[in-house]
Amino acid sequence: MSRFLPDSFDPTRPLALIAGKGLYPVLLAERARNAGVPLRLIELGGETSPELVSSFPESERSAVKVGQVGKLLKELKRLGAGYAVMAGQVTPGKLFKGLHPDLKAIRMLAGLDRKNAETIFGAIGDEIEKAGIHLLDARVFMDEDLAEEGIMAKGKEKIDPEHLAHGIEIARENARLDVGQGVVVSQGTVLAVEAFEGTNAMLERAGKFGAKKLPLR
Repeated sequence: MSRFLPDSFDPTRPLALIAGKGLYPVLLAERARNAGVPLRLIELGGETSPELVSSFPESERSAVKVGQVGKLLKELKRLGAGYAVMAGQVTPGKLFKGLHPDLKAIRMLAGLDRKNAETIFGAIGDEIEKAGIHLLDARVFMDEDLAEEGIMAKGKEKIDPEHLAHGIEIARENARLDVGQGVVVSQGTVLAVEAFEGTNAMLERAGKFGAKKLPLR
């Protein structure tokens, strides 16, 4: 079914998709359904696409606001979820504005020394596991959609291996510092790195320079 599933996976137990923005959760839902896995939906207020929501019967979906960790756990249990997976982006700015933390979330956040996407979603994942619901790898059922190693863009430009290695080095260091996961370089010059604003904003900034030969990581 997917190489990212645990050996103990039971395909008869419902999988709850905690869905953020974008095409990713839509594709994951499609792939999971094609695999015959019973699917449930947790809609994140203001994030999940209406089209994805409408594809689930009311009895197989629930809505929570971003930050309602206690309600999230209750709804996962109500839907009978044996597994859960997080997919799609949550608007980064909601960490500062638009967050609706319940008592469970307030206690969870108080225990975090650093508050960023990795630590917050990691803590939510821990709470899901504590509730007896197995949190799956976010790549489950997406095997056919994953990028392969190598250059993906077609064109006449050839990227110097040395410049590509430089971009990879910067991307890894950026990730190590927990700043972001992407970088744009041009012939040895760093044009933009991904930070809190996200990948799309990074690409828009880099595009304003009009540089050529841009290996992306």
